[in-house]
Amino acid sequence: MRNICFKIQYDGTRYSGWQRQGNTGNTIEEKLKNILVKMTGDTSIELHGSGRTDAGVHAEGQVANCHMNTDLSADEILQYMNKYLPEDISVKEVREAAPRFHSRLNAKAKTYTYTIDTGVFSDVFMRKYAYHHPEKLNADDMRKAAFYLLGEHDFKSFSDLKSNKKSTVRSIYSIDISENENFIIISYRGNGFLYHMVRLITGFLIQVGEGKYAPETVEEILERKERLKDMMLAPAKGLKLLSVEY
Repeated sequence: MRNICFKIQYDGTRYSGWQRQGNTGNTIEEKLKNILVKMTGDTSIELHGSGRTDAGVHAEGQVANCHMNTDLSADEILQYMNKYLPEDISVKEVREAAPRFHSRLNAKAKTYTYTIDTGVFSDVFMRKYAYHHPEKLNADDMRKAAFYLLGEHDFKSFSDLKSNKKSTVRSIYSIDISENENFIIISYRGNGFLYHMVRLITGFLIQVGEGKYAPETVEEILERKERLKDMMLAPAKGLKLLSVEY
């Protein structure tokens, strides 16, 4: 069995997220697996993604792997998959991985970006890839709040994780907030992110930028280990998985 690794790009607008689900076939994983099954004839193939992006979330550098029996070269697999994939999903790279490589378990760091459109009127060409917030935000206060989130913390307050059995401790290595004309782009790099963690942090930073919370409130929220009821969950469409490091 060969362990094949894929680098994947997708527009998540019309999909129900990455992970296969019993009630719909409209997921990124399902679309990819169907083509792999068609290519190999093996219905038992298991595709492992580096992370489970939510419905509507995009990816520029999602990584996945699976074990399969095929005589096709990496380039032939690449050509085959892109021939049958819809236009909003593309495999950018295919390579042979070590037998024990696992795209999720071996990931050392991930980078996500979130794009906010602060123009008075929404940018038509960015409407599927940015959250429109037609009021200027105080980016300096957002940066001050972001500083308190750096390092290792229990991020339970910034998660919608249902199970209490999994650790909610994660490390954020950097949060960069840049302004470009009518856009604010927030870049997060960390060793892993909980369910809704990036979207909840982004929503909170937006609320800080609006003046609803002081930057120093972060410390109190982290200590609570419980999500605030009025904490904003930023819309999925502004979020993109940029890259995964191994």
